[in-house]
Amino acid sequence: MEGAYNQGSRAVQARVGVQELAEHVAPSIRPGIRPVAAAFLEAQPMLMIGAADQEGRVWGSLLTGPPGFARATGPHTVSVAGGIPAYDPLADAITPDGTPVGTLALDPRTRRRMRLNGTARPSARGFMIEAEQVFSNCPKYLQKREWYGSDPDGPGTGTVQRGETLTPAQVRHVRAADTFFVASVAPDGVDTSHRGGNPGFVRVDGPGELSWRDYPGNAMFLTLGNLEEDGRAGLLFLDWETGTTLQLSGLAHTEYGPEGRVTRFRVERTAETSARSPLRWSPPEYSPANPAEA
Repeated sequence: MEGAYNQGSRAVQARVGVQELAEHVAPSIRPGIRPVAAAFLEAQPMLMIGAADQEGRVWGSLLTGPPGFARATGPHTVSVAGGIPAYDPLADAITPDGTPVGTLALDPRTRRRMRLNGTARPSARGFMIEAEQVFSNCPKYLQKREWYGSDPDGPGTGTVQRGETLTPAQVRHVRAADTFFVASVAPDGVDTSHRGGNPGFVRVDGPGELSWRDYPGNAMFLTLGNLEEDGRAGLLFLDWETGTTLQLSGLAHTEYGPEGRVTRFRVERTAETSARSPLRWSPPEYSPANPAEA
């Protein structure tokens, strides 16, 4: 990879005509974890992680714990307690040889987010990440939520409903979503990013087909760049009030037209886990940046 961007990201930047802006923001992608980033990470009760499973399918997963369960242990290392639950599609993904991962720490209370990408290995505490890219993003399209606390019964039993297409109930959940997370891969690594908008911004074009408009952002095009190079992707939808998660793995590509960019995702595998997260959040205060959906 040349500098902050891989070939896919540079290709998208050139196609959209934002190379100059992309180069301007490139220095914000750092290899180390600054004190302000370490403090932000340690204050969060959840962490999104993306990786490929043993079969090469890409998934996005949610990890939770008391603030501090994910913390920087050095300028380039992060320790995550508890690891990935045995019932999660990524349970066996992290190996001693090292697994490329992309993580996202998100605080809905303050509309702040930080991405940390690198390589993970098992540890006595859970797993360690050797950070290669660390950077923050603007609050655009982040819905504000208050943290009500944690369910005293903790996370669910780990019962997972698996499939290859969306059920009618899952279709309704996706259509009502105002937020999801997308994990994408390329030869140089993995990235996990956020997508947000008003309910309806994710369209269900069929039980195995989703699409969404790509809203203007920071001109990095890390996700679209990865999709340009590989196409494998994992989506994570969270029911903020009940803790249920819906994970989708499949293939994605971006279409460019006169009205903008649209990403289309084909579902290959699904995994729904009731009460996966013990965290309970308030209804959203929608971002003022969210475009209206037709």
